[in-house]
Amino acid sequence: EVQVVESGGGLVQAGGSLRLSCAASGFTLDDYAITWFRQAPGKEREGVSCISMSDGQTHYQYFVKGRFTISKANAKNTVYLQMNNLKPEDTAVYYCAVGAFCTWYKGGYEHWGQGTQLTVSS
Repeated sequence: EVQVVESGGGLVQAGGSLRLSCAASGFTLDDYAITWFRQAPGKEREGVSCISMSDGQTHYQYFVKGRFTISKANAKNTVYLQMNNLKPEDTAVYYCAVGAFCTWYKGGYEHWGQGTQLTVSS
């Protein structure tokens, strides 16, 4: 069974750090791109960061650049999102999505996880 599972969310104070994990099972991530999306209440789901599992190329949205770092562990079939200097506006449900290449277009992804909640208090 193909599964994508996010973990690591929680409650953190502004300025704090947290690391999210995205683990896949039932298939290998090696030939895919993994993108972290987020959705805050009442807002559209938006792309945050993407990594190509084959060559490690990364992409970031301007609002997380310099604060978030995406990384991969091919042997663990897992992708991480290290989030530093968190802000209240980062509060959202974070999803990871698996697709053929990096794109901020939500329709470009075959598999999605159920999401993990991040809440940043001020």
